[in-house]
Amino acid sequence: MGNKKIEKMVEEMVIPILDQKDYELVDVEFKKEGSNWYLRVYIDKEGGISLNDCQEVSERLSSILDETDPIPYSYFLEVSSPGLDRPLKKERDFVKYRGSEVEVRLFAPLDGKKVFKGELVGLIDNKVVIKLKDGSQLDFERDKVSLVKLAFEF
Repeated sequence: MGNKKIEKMVEEMVIPILDQKDYELVDVEFKKEGSNWYLRVYIDKEGGISLNDCQEVSERLSSILDETDPIPYSYFLEVSSPGLDRPLKKERDFVKYRGSEVEVRLFAPLDGKKVFKGELVGLIDNKVVIKLKDGSQLDFERDKVSLVKLAFEF
């Protein structure tokens, strides 16, 4: 079973748990790091996610995973908040964070650069559109973008 298939299956298992609490599923990742597999579930809610929220979702999801045993290898389950620099992946993320400062990373350089920062205009015709400080706009084909995340200056 492929990683994407496992991620999709876990997403379907966790959404009912999150819907009961009015939490949002940000992302599910299943990946190997070193010799260990990690199943990571990122959740959020209005006002932010607490450690107790993560623990409750982890316990409920863990019992469902123990019952159904859908993953053929041993793994570590981690439920956490996406953090301040959360990636924008779903269409609703591009709507929710319109006007926010974002960082766009590309798979291949464009004019010698792979990282661009600007104000998120949105996801338009499957292109990530940002406004630069000088007022000009750049758009990037979504399949050329490796990551879009909120950008914070400290």
